[in-house]
Amino acid sequence: MTNYFRSNVEAMASYVPGEQPPRGTQVIKLNSNENPYPPSPAALAALQNIDGEWLRRYPEPFGGEFRQAASQVLGVPSDWIIVGNGSDEVLSMVIRACAEPGHKVVYPMPTYVLYRTLTEMQAADILEIAYKKDNVLPLAELIAANGAVTFIASPNSPSGHVVPSDDLRKLASELSGVLVIDEAYVDFAEESALDLVQEYENVILIRTLSKGYSLAGLRLGFGVANPKLLDGLFKVKDSYNIDAIACAVATAAITDQAYKNACVAKVKASRTQLTSDLKELGFRVGNSHGNFLLTQPPERNAEYLYQKLKEQKILIRYFKQPGLEDKLRITVGTDEQNQILVRALSDLLGMRN
Repeated sequence: MTNYFRSNVEAMASYVPGEQPPRGTQVIKLNSNENPYPPSPAALAALQNIDGEWLRRYPEPFGGEFRQAASQVLGVPSDWIIVGNGSDEVLSMVIRACAEPGHKVVYPMPTYVLYRTLTEMQAADILEIAYKKDNVLPLAELIAANGAVTFIASPNSPSGHVVPSDDLRKLASELSGVLVIDEAYVDFAEESALDLVQEYENVILIRTLSKGYSLAGLRLGFGVANPKLLDGLFKVKDSYNIDAIACAVATAAITDQAYKNACVAKVKASRTQLTSDLKELGFRVGNSHGNFLLTQPPERNAEYLYQKLKEQKILIRYFKQPGLEDKLRITVGTDEQNQILVRALSDLLGMRN
């Protein structure tokens, strides 16, 4: 058989996203960390008011309207913002611009596995360093590795923990390469590392509208960094990577902070209740700052429970990889969805009469 691919592409494994059932399928979907509430009414109104002329023309190539809106919300200059087709594209821009064979990409594990996939695409060297007990960052090891790119997700997935700001500041000051702080879940946390981008020009903060703003289907994310760092990323981004619809809808969504904050408050309250309910069933549940929980079933039969719930059309996430084989990641749904899940788990564990 003819081999059409570069050797590193031939050797790599594809990223496996959470299962996406067809539209209209009646399932309780708690496997991809989507927000259970609808997008802002302002965002939906913007979608309904799309002008056909916007679709005839190419979009503004840098997402200028969104950059201005995000600038106002975050309190950073608009030229410190780069917009991507989801935050994954911004992650990809960093790798394309900064990593190559012989350069190290470094990150603690377990974390977002797309970091590995993107690095393998560039045939750069990968160094994965295990988190210490209780999710303590392996700070000395990360500094010693001194990668061309270092990824830190905070809040981290699948664990949900936040990396202390002092650790991030220490990394930024000691690394000579780029420090990527992935804050995809920051809307559900109590702190952010946004200040670091103005202190250190090697830091880029990555955010998305998929989680807090209920726009996973829109595909819009962004990075915040010193323009000196963004200059190289603009060189490798696609020419018209943000379509006109996404820009208009995302602008309306990020402007409506009151709605987003109200939905986030509901998710956080549900997160607290679901944590309590799972603990009553004997699950070990980590302290999460995201819209999900990493849990260990009392009988450590995670894969069994995942499969049995799937049979009942309840989707959660199971990762068959070292350190996670006995755990489940559960997205926080509505209170009604969460209670259906808890009842199903109680039955599977034989705890209901």
